[in-house]
Amino acid sequence: MKTALWTPSNEQIASTLITKFARQAGQLAGKDLSQYDDLWEWSVQDKAGFWSTLWDFAGVVGEKGEIALANEIDIKNAKFFPNAQINYAENQLIQTGTGDAVVFCAETGDRLVWSWDDLHKVVSRLQQALRANNVGVGDRVAGFVPNSPYALAAMLATASLGAVWSSCSPDFGFNGVNDRFGQIEPKFLFCADHYYYNGKKFDCLEVASKLADAMPTVQNLIVFPYLDANVDVAGATGKAISWADFTEDFPATTVTFERVAFDAPLFILFSSGTTGLPKCIVHSVSGVLLQHIKEHQLQADVQPNDRLFYFTTCGWMMWNWLVSGLSSGATLILFDGSPFYPDGNRLSDIAQSEDVTQFGTSAKYIDACAKGDIKPNARHELKHLRTILSTGSPLAPDSFDYIYRDWKVDVCLSSIAGGTDICGCFTGGSPISPVYRGECQKRHLAMDVQVYDDEGNIQTDGPGELVCQGPHPSQPVGFWRDETGERYHDAYFAKFDNVWHHGDFVEITETGGAVFYGRSDAVLNPGGVRIGTAEIYRQVERVDAVLEALVIGQNWDSDVRVVLFVRLRDGVVLDDALIKQIKSEIRANATPRHVPAIIIAVSDIPRTKSGKITELAVRDVVHGRVVKNTEAMANPEALELYKDLPELA
Repeated sequence: MKTALWTPSNEQIASTLITKFARQAGQLAGKDLSQYDDLWEWSVQDKAGFWSTLWDFAGVVGEKGEIALANEIDIKNAKFFPNAQINYAENQLIQTGTGDAVVFCAETGDRLVWSWDDLHKVVSRLQQALRANNVGVGDRVAGFVPNSPYALAAMLATASLGAVWSSCSPDFGFNGVNDRFGQIEPKFLFCADHYYYNGKKFDCLEVASKLADAMPTVQNLIVFPYLDANVDVAGATGKAISWADFTEDFPATTVTFERVAFDAPLFILFSSGTTGLPKCIVHSVSGVLLQHIKEHQLQADVQPNDRLFYFTTCGWMMWNWLVSGLSSGATLILFDGSPFYPDGNRLSDIAQSEDVTQFGTSAKYIDACAKGDIKPNARHELKHLRTILSTGSPLAPDSFDYIYRDWKVDVCLSSIAGGTDICGCFTGGSPISPVYRGECQKRHLAMDVQVYDDEGNIQTDGPGELVCQGPHPSQPVGFWRDETGERYHDAYFAKFDNVWHHGDFVEITETGGAVFYGRSDAVLNPGGVRIGTAEIYRQVERVDAVLEALVIGQNWDSDVRVVLFVRLRDGVVLDDALIKQIKSEIRANATPRHVPAIIIAVSDIPRTKSGKITELAVRDVVHGRVVKNTEAMANPEALELYKDLPELA
């Protein structure tokens, strides 16, 4: 039997929201649901009962309707609360008063605090300005934004009108953002005047101006201050206007809310762009809201007046996850910048000074802290910290040891896993269950997660494909401009009939937890950031010396590193200058995370007979695995070029 690294005390269990929920659900179900596995079993067997009970338990604001789940048997077309009317922002702005709603910790050391009343006032004025400019239900508003209270307010004002929000972080280059926002045709674009990273100040207006000018649907580029100060839009696009000027004619009043159908669009998130332009994944108002309420209150025990932190940018779905914490009455602790500036103690210092109760980050960050010998418990008590959450990539077993040794002994370490596809999690935390080394604690409630073999049979021993057998409310509404639904079907339902296929290689353990072994497709995942190969190819192909390229993710040091292979023009040598040029092109037009760790010149790129580059085959060769289906390749001999390369040893 495995030994738990942490087990909650009886007192801790009794104080959790999930225990209170289980008591309420058990009374309705007529059974004892106090044990997590019993509660999970009931939740996947009676999904309508679970989600209806959660709505009532959390006090969701809106018209619920009499039906909780229709057409359950058809997972792709099932409808949760088909008669509901609801507004996401109305459920976020649930509190008023002088208590902290959001605290912004800038890399510069500056701190900006908005009370609940402050947040209402800012959202009210912006909402009125957007409405006066004809933003309404279904319109898109985009943000090229740092993780700032102004970005939060822009999203809430957009959502309050029934409009759709989408965001990218400002470290994206022009092409990377235009590939995304250009598809969804936003009416307004938000940006900050600048941001900071690793001690350096970066201007946002140049790229944002190019974006606004490149998208004819954008009426204005609304520029907010990085901190609470005036901004100067001189020299920017003629569409630019400061936040202060845009809202100056609108005094603060009560925020109004446009209620919409349960499955009306709320967020557009973006896939990694593996085979072309990133897919625009449309998430619903209530699907996101209910999923996040469940994950916050039941899986992470986020209670009123807790202080919730997640290290994220506005280009990662964890930002959307974080900001939904307002609906649970939590104070949001936002940070923007490098987590290692001025040193590796920065985030744990914030956890201490801001009395953080739930601290979220990436597995890569935890690994970097361990290698940097960062010991928060040597300088902090972290007495308020109850939960540490980790996602982005599997949390290595050694990282579990590190957290309990050098952060805090009495803490629930929840390795959580899901993705942009559902704007939430399939597996993760349970504040009433033990933590075992190297495992996500449990399958999340109402997510009928199973492991399938290649033939679609449930696999109870060993790793296989992660699937979800029943509907869940945060399934996407669909993909933008996918009128027939074909791309949506192919992404999740083509492999197994009437079953969501997620593309992770995973094993369910004897403790009811889950161990992840990585992605089962070609998506790159360095540091937990999903990167599509096509996004890199589009930039590399701009370099004249490169004829074509192939990129893979190589398993390396408990993470993934990006390796780029390039076929060069005759007579061209891959010297330091060319390597620098290629990396600079990628960095300037995508993000720093897209930049490959290693670039290697090769004389041939393996392809299928239909002309497609065979990334998976090359990845298998690099990892010493046998390549299947070489008969489908036009030039299988090219695979020999990738075997036993000393640069990758």
